[in-house]
Amino acid sequence: MAHGDSALLVGGGRRTPSAASDRARRARGPWPPAAVAAAFTLAQLVLVRPGMGLGWDETVYVSQVGAQAPAAFFSAPRARGVSLLVAPIASWSTSTELLRVYLAVLSGLGLYLALRAWSGLFPARVLAGGGALFASLWITLFYGPQAMPNYWVAVGGLAAVGCFLRARENPRALWGVVAGAALMAWMRPTDAVWVTLPLLVAAVVRRRPRPALALVGGLVAGGAQWVIEAYLSYGGLAERLHEGSRIQGGLGPQFAVDDQLRSLGGRALCRPCTGPLPDPAVMAWWAVLPLLAAVGLVVAVRAGRTRATLVPLACAATAAVPYLFLIGYAAPRFLLPAYALLAIPVADALFHLATTPAGRWRPVAAVLLAIGLTGHLAVQFAVLERTVNRTTGHHRDWARTAAELNRLGVRPPCLLTGHLSVPVAYYAGCTSAAAFGPNTNSTESRIVGASRRMPVAVLTRSGGAPPGYARDWPTVPAAGMDLHVAPNVSAHGAG
Repeated sequence: MAHGDSALLVGGGRRTPSAASDRARRARGPWPPAAVAAAFTLAQLVLVRPGMGLGWDETVYVSQVGAQAPAAFFSAPRARGVSLLVAPIASWSTSTELLRVYLAVLSGLGLYLALRAWSGLFPARVLAGGGALFASLWITLFYGPQAMPNYWVAVGGLAAVGCFLRARENPRALWGVVAGAALMAWMRPTDAVWVTLPLLVAAVVRRRPRPALALVGGLVAGGAQWVIEAYLSYGGLAERLHEGSRIQGGLGPQFAVDDQLRSLGGRALCRPCTGPLPDPAVMAWWAVLPLLAAVGLVVAVRAGRTRATLVPLACAATAAVPYLFLIGYAAPRFLLPAYALLAIPVADALFHLATTPAGRWRPVAAVLLAIGLTGHLAVQFAVLERTVNRTTGHHRDWARTAAELNRLGVRPPCLLTGHLSVPVAYYAGCTSAAAFGPNTNSTESRIVGASRRMPVAVLTRSGGAPPGYARDWPTVPAAGMDLHVAPNVSAHGAG
């Protein structure tokens, strides 16, 4: 009996700390991801800086709901999600700084919620590590506070995949699947389909109708507006997809891996993607990423939790396919969803590599990994700083050009066409038009006709020849461009 009592006491002594440890682990579970998300928000505000100005695509999205300029031409591939995202600020304020702060805070919250969707699938330290790896990429920091869709596809995909994996044990997680899929489709419907393709296949093969319905319901809820707009404005869904393919240079079998490598040095848009590859140090992390993902999968298989690693890796692969093999140009932001989905398995691999070696090899492994991560962060910071400085300079040039146009009498209501006319028009408060190219929305005769009713200017590169109808218009240089201003501007009372 005494022995039995002793056994109970010993057993109880073992269970109590274990139960307390579990409770403590659950209690601090949300904090590591929350700390990463908060640091991500702060890093955006410090490193990217709210005063950077709006980029080309941003002016298109913001102009749809803002009051600074008329709505810019909205081409077939675009979706209205970003415009709705910025509407709470852009609909009443023209402050770019305020918009950047709003988006930085919102992107931090989005990252936190996406990481929380993975609770219980990996330890909190792995989730925090994966979030930190994704958040510390220069691409993530640069685009987090921007009015662009790709970051939101990334966090939506990360949340949807995490909730999909948890839905077997917790059916309420299906609402997270719906929300994540809807967010992706709201931002970029075609990307949402590529990301969720492995999930849809898995749900069908395993005969799980509820996850399949959640995925389809989310895609429909987020993409319905885009499909309806296709029939109202483009003649149908097939026509909109065809027009979107034309604007993007024709979608089909193409090899863009080298294009993506060229964009890693800070090129926001690599089209055409020519020139030398960046320094090997800039590309190193991109080459190591799939290797670490493979290590993460091996670790998961040995640990008996293959599914939680294989599914996000499959979704990352399908998310990357169109931008590596189906499109003829590159932008680093295109692969943000793939990076987000790779981050957690890669973090799992890194923790395994740091903690598995025994004896004297463990500190060696830890030191090597610390050196590698430090070098990686240094490269990311260097590229980010260079990209922010260059981009800020471009945006200031656009603002100076717009100010010069206003000084010359090209003031609202007004029309700009030609080189960089879309962003400069936003800064000047004008509308923009193009008679050729991917953003064609007018004709030369209409532009000439408009010049009789309002101030019109043609923008060209410095020394560039304007269209025939503007060859006799007065030319004024401004910020590396030539402004060809319709001669009857003063007649419109712009002085």
